[in-house]
Amino acid sequence: MSTSVEPRGWAKAALHVNGWFVYMFFYAPIVLLVIYSFSNSRNVGTWGGFTLDWYRDFFDSSNARGALSNSVKIAIFSTIISVALGTMAALSLERFTFRGKKVFDALLYLPIIIPDVTMAVMMLLFFGEFFDVLDALFGLGLRKGFWSISISHIAFNISFVSVVVRARLAGMDTDLEEAAIDLYASRWKAFRYVTFPQIVPGIAGGALLAMTLSLDDVVITQFVAGPGWTTLPVYVFGLIRKGVTPLINAVSVTMLVVSMLLVVLSIVAQRVRRSG
Repeated sequence: MSTSVEPRGWAKAALHVNGWFVYMFFYAPIVLLVIYSFSNSRNVGTWGGFTLDWYRDFFDSSNARGALSNSVKIAIFSTIISVALGTMAALSLERFTFRGKKVFDALLYLPIIIPDVTMAVMMLLFFGEFFDVLDALFGLGLRKGFWSISISHIAFNISFVSVVVRARLAGMDTDLEEAAIDLYASRWKAFRYVTFPQIVPGIAGGALLAMTLSLDDVVITQFVAGPGWTTLPVYVFGLIRKGVTPLINAVSVTMLVVSMLLVVLSIVAQRVRRSG
């Protein structure tokens, strides 16, 4: 029988101090970013009084609104496709045996391991050749833009979704699935009524991670985006080249709010599902 040992007074105080230090280390820059996004000074680190002008400039800019709209569209589309493909990949690796399984498993981790710049160059070469071939064969006249960015995001998001869903599948008890099959349920019904409800939290976590990565990607998107196409992170990167102003803070806070809303929606959805 094991008993928990209460830490001594000095050790408990040190743990509290360490916890607050970690919180400050992670969240103090975010707090400063939010505060200085309302500064009336053109210098990023100088407080010049409260103002909302930078947010007005951001939302009045057609380029900024277009970049935000592009980011949301690409994130939603790429997340839906990557969640479907990543979930199927996780199920095939955890529940089935087939020839080349180990090779497929190793290749699935490549987008996580290789640097973003390397993957960006590969995608740039791929779409340059791929679109040229399609144009020569079918005369489609495809250009880099929505499709090239979306496919690139799907390519690296599949791996992240698969890892999250596989972690959920690895912790599941397979006896329930076997019992459903023993009671004459088909493979599809066993998946629909037994497996799928249990892996929904993993799928939701993978979807949230995929959407966040898509919204935040800069390097790959900048390489594969065509003329006239940009996303919000690439737009911010372009602003930095022109000069750092609190407008960048306002744009960054907007991205932060969008990411937090996704987290809140995920938490609410899980609580509603549990209460139901």
